[in-house]
Amino acid sequence: MIVVDTNVLAYLFLPGNKANTELARTAYRKDSEWCAPRLWRSEFRNILALYVRKKMLDYDLALSVMREAELLMEPREYQVSSLDVLSLVSQSACPAYDCEFVALAENLNTILVTSDKQILKQFPKRAISLKDYA
Repeated sequence: MIVVDTNVLAYLFLPGNKANTELARTAYRKDSEWCAPRLWRSEFRNILALYVRKKMLDYDLALSVMREAELLMEPREYQVSSLDVLSLVSQSACPAYDCEFVALAENLNTILVTSDKQILKQFPKRAISLKDYA
């Protein structure tokens, strides 16, 4: 079981950088029990909105991608405590929404797989880069 940030999910489901997509697929084959805080949904919808606005996906395909991602993640979505998130915020320069992923990884005693350089720098014991994980 690993925690993945929203960008890793986006790499798995959306067209874009082929190298990142392949890394996400490799990570999924390595461990398919992906977890995330419920916040991932809003972040993922925001990425889909960008793809739709830039005409990289049409509306119907965006809905289909969202549903597919929801089916993957629904069994392992978690509510994260504000106390845990704010504690991590007070110890780092990361925004609260990034600290939600770190807090979940800590609560589940697992790693966070991410491509976010700030998270990797601030939480080197808990976060691992997608490139290094895959």
